[in-house]
Amino acid sequence: MTIRPLTTFPEEVLRQKAQDVENFDEDLEELVDDMVETMREAPGVGLAAPQIGISKRIIVVEFGDEYDETVPNQLYVLINPEITKKSNATLKGIEGCLSVPGLVGEVERASAVTVVGQDLTGKKVKIRAQGWLARIFQHEIDHVNGLLYTDRAKNIWKPDQEAAESI
Repeated sequence: MTIRPLTTFPEEVLRQKAQDVENFDEDLEELVDDMVETMREAPGVGLAAPQIGISKRIIVVEFGDEYDETVPNQLYVLINPEITKKSNATLKGIEGCLSVPGLVGEVERASAVTVVGQDLTGKKVKIRAQGWLARIFQHEIDHVNGLLYTDRAKNIWKPDQEAAESI
């Protein structure tokens, strides 16, 4: 596994709709392993392939329980992810991004989503998420669609270091 350099704004790859993954092979597994290692090292709770300069529809998310820190984190790997359903209810939350260092913003997102994609073998996967997990999936799927949280933020500011959380 290799920790890859993070791509930061205004790099063009962050503004492109990423390409679908068609080959589910050892190269994909190696890339995903590198993404997980890079996300953990950063540290973050999610990472999309464009954030390491690769225009592919791949996201990794690692998150536990927003209300119970004793619950171990779960790792999600989604290839070609899409949001198929969003709740009408929304929540505002503060987001940061490894590709937009030093800033955070208030973003309103659906409070629950259904996400479909594929696993590392190409098998279809469906995930229903709510709360912060839903927010993380929306944030990362925005990345593979060429969007940044700053496109959706109502306010953007430089936080105190201790207050910043990167997604």
